[in-house]
Amino acid sequence: MTAPASPRYPFTAVVGHDDMRLALLLNAVHPRIGGVLVRGEKGTAKSTVVRALASLLPALDVVPGCRFGCEPRRPDPRCPDGPHAEVSGTTRPAELVELPVGATEDRLVGSLDLERALTEGVSAYQPGLLAAAHRGVLYVDEVNLLHDHLVDLLLDAAAMGRAHVEREGVSVTHAASFLLVGTMNPEEGELRPQLLDRFGLTVQVAASRDVTTRTEVVRRRLAFEADPAGFAERWAAEDAALARRIADARSTVESVRLPDAELRRISALCAAFDVDGMRADLVLARTAVAHAAWRGADEVAEADVEAAARLALPHRRRRDPFDEPGVEEDQLQQALEDAAQHAEQEPADDRNAGDDQDSADDQDSGDEPPEGPDDGPGGGGGGAPDGGPDDGPDGPGGGEAPTPPDSPAPNGDGGSRREDGPGQAPANKPPAAPAPAFRARLLEVPGVGEGAPGRRSRARSRSGQTVRASTVDGHGVHLPATLIAAAPHQRTRGRSGPGLVLHRDDVRRSVREGREGNLVLFAVDASGSMAARERMSAVSGAVLSLLRDAYQRRDKVGVVTFRGDQAELALPPTSSVEIAATRMRDLRTGGRTPLATGLLKVHQVIGTERTRDPRRRPLLVLLTDGKATVPAGDGGTGRARAKRAVQDSMRAAGLLAGLGVASVVVDCEQGVVRLGLAAKVATALGGACLRLDELSADAVAGVVRAARGTTAGAA
Repeated sequence: MTAPASPRYPFTAVVGHDDMRLALLLNAVHPRIGGVLVRGEKGTAKSTVVRALASLLPALDVVPGCRFGCEPRRPDPRCPDGPHAEVSGTTRPAELVELPVGATEDRLVGSLDLERALTEGVSAYQPGLLAAAHRGVLYVDEVNLLHDHLVDLLLDAAAMGRAHVEREGVSVTHAASFLLVGTMNPEEGELRPQLLDRFGLTVQVAASRDVTTRTEVVRRRLAFEADPAGFAERWAAEDAALARRIADARSTVESVRLPDAELRRISALCAAFDVDGMRADLVLARTAVAHAAWRGADEVAEADVEAAARLALPHRRRRDPFDEPGVEEDQLQQALEDAAQHAEQEPADDRNAGDDQDSADDQDSGDEPPEGPDDGPGGGGGGAPDGGPDDGPDGPGGGEAPTPPDSPAPNGDGGSRREDGPGQAPANKPPAAPAPAFRARLLEVPGVGEGAPGRRSRARSRSGQTVRASTVDGHGVHLPATLIAAAPHQRTRGRSGPGLVLHRDDVRRSVREGREGNLVLFAVDASGSMAARERMSAVSGAVLSLLRDAYQRRDKVGVVTFRGDQAELALPPTSSVEIAATRMRDLRTGGRTPLATGLLKVHQVIGTERTRDPRRRPLLVLLTDGKATVPAGDGGTGRARAKRAVQDSMRAAGLLAGLGVASVVVDCEQGVVRLGLAAKVATALGGACLRLDELSADAVAGVVRAARGTTAGAA
């Protein structure tokens, strides 16, 4: 006998989090809003509130035996288990389906039923989690850690209300209308803006700093843990009343009228915040209608639009991956005041309003082309988040030391002259404003890895594209190859029925290949020879561009800086590249060039990270002009010291090459006369050497186009 499920924490017993609860309730009233993304620090009851919501949803009438939850009065005409005869339905509670972070594509959308295929010789479809979640709640905890292609699939299904499956000889479409809820901790990495925009509403939650509120939270939680059933019973009446209110609002939401004045207010708000596309307008309109139904009104009012804007706009005004989501109160109030003027104006011509709405709905259908591996948001770098060191403003300021010459004269031994002498940059020069960011070219780790899912380097994975069948490795059964291997032996094995007679030796596994995220370790030369303001501005802009690229490719990043006589791990390897961007904006320069010390620090960091995460392959991006002036140890004085500095740098580079670390050296040397020292370091590392201007994907594409044009002209 199955033990009864433990009671969930009551929804009405949650203390605070008004925005999160309202967003969830509005989606329960109007599922076409598109779901809720809950962002917040750990320990803020995100999962508790989401799980409590499912118990408030109305019970469902379903066709008996239908695996896709069809409604008896309006069954899906394309249901794989249909067509359904007219029968009385059975009632069951709305489902809460949880999608684990490690789920595969087969688990999400479904796949071929292998058992029936092998035993009965028929092609049958085994439904996935999208089918199970139909007319219920699909909950994704830590959605920012989910594989990008899985996020794309579930967001497409949420937008269209259907799931389409085309795989392994199966072609199926079925209804998949559900309330999508994702939770995430921003400290563990952000969602890409393209995916963030696909959630209808977003809310930010944080633990209250009010002592009384915190005390009540703890009191209720302890009471629930001591007697879950009794605690749930005490809040049953409040939960039941809330469930009735949801049902009443659902029954009236389709009849709520959206006046043209409020529709114009919505469009003016979205235009004021410069959001992309038309999805924000549609979500805002649906949310305002749901809010009106929730408060029992039959017409949308200004208060409904304002409440909807607080939930639908914060994550859509981000212009850069490093911008913090959110809407300032004064900005919202100003936008509402401006939108009021548009709401009072009479529309010039409403003859095409219906056509415009149909066009907008088409744009919101979810049928969007997948993002390419090199796609990235345009524009320059965003502003740095608060909390960085108070080192003064970026860019030129009063009292700044004169800019040193761009290319210090080398001495006879290949080293540079002293970088902290008269006329040189001070050892603690304020940071230069970063140059405008650009779309970075793809830097890959050679070979095929097995690291964490991402979008940078080739890797074997459980959820990638099947590239071949194998008898020794792979994940899951490669059905066609298995059938082909077994087919020639059926007569000798005495097959007499429709099923196949299989032996262990027939089984072939699928070898799948996708993309992995890497450990991208930036080693930035912040010495005096790099401190010319234009040069350091270009370097900072390049690093920010590469950081944006790492953000989009789901990499783990770290930053090592070196100047003076030491190297510093400015940012231990982390998945939060926003912090790395902040550190780069606050980077100070000056002093000598301890290149060898910097490379040895990189060697130490990579060694530590390999112990922690041995499957994540590292990629070193070294930004330097190669002018080493400080040896790793006591190197004497004068020419001997300069010579030792160069030798130590080459030895340290050799150590990294011996570890098999993939490296890219970005040559930051500028000026008419160039010594090419960075290229020598790249040779010692066994990596590639690029100039700063070669990091831009657009610049590289321009060179390729020009070369093709020249070839075509010659032909």
